[in-house]
Amino acid sequence: MHASTPRRLEEIATHVGGELVGDAGLLISGLNGLVEAGPGDISFYGNPRYRRQYEATRASAVLVTQDAEPRDGVSLVRVSNPHLAFAKLSSLFHPRPSYTVGLRPGAHVHPEARVHPEATVMAGATVERHATVGARAVLFPGVYVGEGAGIGEDSLLYPNVTVREHCQVGARVILHASCVVGADGFGFAFNPEGERGPEHFKVPQVGIVRIEDDVEVGACTTIDRATIGETIIGRGSKIDNLVQIAHNVKVGPMSLICAQAGVSGSVELGTGVVLAGQVGLVGHIRVGDMAKVGAQSGVTQDVEAGQVVSGTPAMPHQEWLRMSVALGRVSDLLKEVRTLRRRVEMLEKKEKGG
Repeated sequence: MHASTPRRLEEIATHVGGELVGDAGLLISGLNGLVEAGPGDISFYGNPRYRRQYEATRASAVLVTQDAEPRDGVSLVRVSNPHLAFAKLSSLFHPRPSYTVGLRPGAHVHPEARVHPEATVMAGATVERHATVGARAVLFPGVYVGEGAGIGEDSLLYPNVTVREHCQVGARVILHASCVVGADGFGFAFNPEGERGPEHFKVPQVGIVRIEDDVEVGACTTIDRATIGETIIGRGSKIDNLVQIAHNVKVGPMSLICAQAGVSGSVELGTGVVLAGQVGLVGHIRVGDMAKVGAQSGVTQDVEAGQVVSGTPAMPHQEWLRMSVALGRVSDLLKEVRTLRRRVEMLEKKEKGG
């Protein structure tokens, strides 16, 4: 991953707040993984699992922990968190692209919409009546901002994003391609005496979605509007691709929700919650602050703050690990039980015969 402007290693160390060990004047022109890196690249090493790659890397410099062993011919920048330092460095080398401000030819902006002069609305994007778009926000082709919706400053909406009517998106939010904010929640009341026979009567979904500042939402993720009130995605939370957030869910600040997770209606996630891939949560439960849910788990009841759970139904992670080990031995245990049963039957026959 090469950048256009090489930077001195001394400047890089200062940028990430690290301790330089090596050639301060070394020019770094790109970033790469330990295996892929070559001369002129900087990489990072923060996990002993990758020690072999670190010992064999051809990178000119490596971001390492304070206790990492030195490498002959490789300059080091010692930091407390090499992965974070690498991310900051990547942002330095590859800043957000700049876009020509204003309304592009082919943009569809209602006369009663309010679009900041420093915003960018590309061809094919639509901004409806009474909607607002903040300074330096960027709307790619195919973006739809519904009536009365709001997009905060410095937010980035990639192609075909939909923000439905009256939903509110904060500042510095990133919405990736084809995600939908504010689709109707899945609410129906069974009516056995409908005009055309029994029916599922649609409950009007009249609430909104509110996405707070510094949130990122992945491609093709859906966040449903509230039945009444608000569905809320808290500040700084990050949601992966292909996630379903149902109506009236409250996602606390700084939470992480991985791909293909599904969160049912009126669930409340606390601060810093982590849902791994394909997790499913039933409705009307609470997951406490800093709790973690393992991949493919099914959560059917409240999870206490700080707890780590896995499995279906979800249980404490260590208990699930023990059960998983035991499950792998079930077939052998069944064979032993059958053998013991036959022996008992033979002994009983002998006793009766004796």
